[in-house]
Order: sequence, then structure tokens, then C-alpha cells
Amino acid sequence: MEINISQQGALQVVAISGEVDLSTSPKVREALLSCIKGAHGVVVDLSAVSYIDSSGVASLVEAFQTAKTKGLGFALAEVSETPMRVLKLARLDQVFVIYPRVDEAVAAMA
Repeated sequence: MEINISQQGALQVVAISGEVDLSTSPKVREALLSCIKGAHGVVVDLSAVSYIDSSGVASLVEAFQTAKTKGLGFALAEVSETPMRVLKLARLDQVFVIYPRVDEAVAAMA
């Protein structure tokens, strides 16, 4: 699993690739919460995530709730098929703001 963070204006884009599971979700959680501290909003690019389990989903939910509490934007973008199935199964596709492309998320949140 890899995490790449880039700055786009006042937003941080967190691109995650590989599998997000019990062994890697603490790194995802740490990266997301760290980005929330230093940005006006966070876009999470899930296009290269091949697998996500409940611990990975919990990291996304915690980051979303933290951002919301601070009045910051938080969105998912380019969610690949497997993570989208998990989000839909948990009905989290109705909770998260999800954009088809990262650039659309950045433009909407700018």
C-alpha cells in the first residue's frame, strides 16, 4: 500500500494505492488526520485501491467526521470498483461526497 499526498490550492489530495486492510489502515488513518490538520479540505483518490476492509472504511469515516467537525471539506474521488461495492454495501455512498474524478472534486471544493 502506498500513500501519496499533493497540495492543490488549499486542498490536500491523498492518493491511496494497493490494499487497505487491518495492517495498513493505521497508516491511512494517520495520513488523513494529518492532512485535515493542515488543509482547508481533503480529497481522497481511491482509483488505485484494489481492496478495502472494515478497518479501512473506519479510517475514512473517522477522517470524514473529523473534517466535518472542523468545518472542512472531505470527498472521495475516482473510487474503484471494489471499494465502491464495500461503500454501497454499508450505504456509505450516501454519506460521503463522491466525485468521478479528482479534478472535479478539487474544482467543487475550491
